[in-house]
Amino acid sequence: MSLTFNESSHRYRLDGKPVRSVTGLIGAGVPKPGLMYWSANQAAEAAADWAASFKELPPSEAAWNLASIDRDALYETWRKAPWKKRDEAAVRGTAVHALAERVVHGEDVDVPDDLVPYVEGYVKFLDEWEIEPVSTERSVASREHNFSGRYDLIARSPLLFDGEPFSADIKTSNKVYADTAMQVAAYSRAEFQVTDDDPDAELPIPDVAGAIVVHVTSEGTTPYWLCRNREEIDAAFSLFLSAYAVAKRPSGDLKEVQRD
Repeated sequence: MSLTFNESSHRYRLDGKPVRSVTGLIGAGVPKPGLMYWSANQAAEAAADWAASFKELPPSEAAWNLASIDRDALYETWRKAPWKKRDEAAVRGTAVHALAERVVHGEDVDVPDDLVPYVEGYVKFLDEWEIEPVSTERSVASREHNFSGRYDLIARSPLLFDGEPFSADIKTSNKVYADTAMQVAAYSRAEFQVTDDDPDAELPIPDVAGAIVVHVTSEGTTPYWLCRNREEIDAAFSLFLSAYAVAKRPSGDLKEVQRD
């Protein structure tokens, strides 16, 4: 097989061998100091909620509960609080992506109540910007640089990039960030794409004129510029290759220098 994607594990195989993903390489190559503070805040919030729960108990019952605390279990609960929050957001994001792919192709969908605001905002964005899909959710790869990934949407709009194809990355996170430009640039400068139905047939990737990130939230959908032209895509791809080099840096313990 040429390029396969395992949706459950979110892993790729190129020519039968594991290959690292674009998002994984960026995550390993670009420092994210804010993530450390976010993780600490999530753990602290879980601890504060737990402590506040004792305020509703009679003093004698509160004391009994405190005396019966399993320290290791409590540690595990608070330690995993950031990842629980992350996983909940990932489940929501996956559901929104799946619905977005169907909606952009004009399909009728049944939307869970909690996701209705997301989908309504996305539909409004599609209508207002006259979005016409070219292709959606396809895996891409580069043998030269040994990476793979999966783009959300390549589309056209008479209101963007003079009607030429452009790349759009859909995000459901609390914020969107400029380093997403590296992600879409890597997808755009990969060597080929495949469909899930025929992973052996290597297809050319459309020559996109630029890229945007589409921020889908419960409050509405907002597009932001990532790359306004092909030159900015090339510049973002150069940054991606730098992040790639950092991600591939040697790791592990150093060996002590011995005298001859």
